[in-house]
Amino acid sequence: MHIELLVEESSAEAALNVLLPRILGRKHTFKVYPHQGKTDPLAVLPHRLRAYRAMIQAGWNDCRIAVLLDRDRDACLDLKRRVEAMAIAAGLSTKSKPRRRRFVALSRIAIEELEAWFFGDRQAVVKAYPRLGGKKLRWPPMPDRISGGTWETFERLLQRDGYHKSGYTKVHGARIIAEQMDPQKNTSPSFRCFRDGLLALAAA
Repeated sequence: MHIELLVEESSAEAALNVLLPRILGRKHTFKVYPHQGKTDPLAVLPHRLRAYRAMIQAGWNDCRIAVLLDRDRDACLDLKRRVEAMAIAAGLSTKSKPRRRRFVALSRIAIEELEAWFFGDRQAVVKAYPRLGGKKLRWPPMPDRISGGTWETFERLLQRDGYHKSGYTKVHGARIIAEQMDPQKNTSPSFRCFRDGLLALAAA
């Protein structure tokens, strides 16, 4: 099985290039395509999904498509339904509307941003940034319920211990944290939903 994964930005690409082999195993292949924020993938998605439909009809039967967006300030269900509607309009079966119990397209939302997934694995963050482990760490108990900006909260946490004084570098941070993450132990509900959905997609 091959999975084409469309994401908002390069930090998600950096993290997922590390995490996907751990989630999917080595028997599946994948390619992650970053965009420039949310409006970019939403604008090109209808055309891109129709192109995937044409390729599947032409014989690329082992292709699956996943779309991962940040919720930000959008309503999660509304955003997910918008992506699902695009997939269905393109003629693709989705997890919520499969055909013969099979589907080829998956939409998932990171709540509210990718950094919530990092807050879901405290051990990975401390391994990537060891000075955080040297004192009592103020750690959000609910990764998907951080208010006021998840990446801004993450940046402040790092800067208190001397990291990224000139500003958090999202791609670098995503890569080194993902290298330490255990997908089976993450406490972020949106990460677990993404992980389990991806496994279902690969098995469909």
